[in-house]
Amino acid sequence: MAKKTKTQKIVQIKKIVKKLLDQLEVKTEIEITSDEDIYQVQLETEDPGILIGYHGETLRAIQKMVAMINYRQLGEWQRIIVNVGDYRQRRQNSLEKMALAAAQKARFSQKPQPLPPMSSAERRIIHLALTDQIDIETVSEGEGRIRHVVIRPKA
Repeated sequence: MAKKTKTQKIVQIKKIVKKLLDQLEVKTEIEITSDEDIYQVQLETEDPGILIGYHGETLRAIQKMVAMINYRQLGEWQRIIVNVGDYRQRRQNSLEKMALAAAQKARFSQKPQPLPPMSSAERRIIHLALTDQIDIETVSEGEGRIRHVVIRPKA
């Protein structure tokens, strides 16, 4: 199989996303950009909640399906990130605020502050948000769907 150009890959990803969303009967505008080897799929729709789902679960599922279908068709993995409206930016801001608030609580109470279970990408945002806090550490605990971050004062 001949290696596809970036433009050909964008066209293919757009076809996959369009077909998937047509199956879901969701009318949406699709824009795809590429930085390095990451393909950003930006969706705009009248009802973003349908595509986002509970805490972004539906969005992650769509992202995973698009990546898997693309892999099956191309024979190589592409990093594909799907976003609806400004959901990912808002979620990142929300997680960063949650991390800072939990760090303050841990600092003053001197007790660990467990956060709710979240995806690996969301846990990474928490860890990165607190990397410059010299008196606070973050650790991921638990397995599978209950894996979460605990923010605690350094010993």
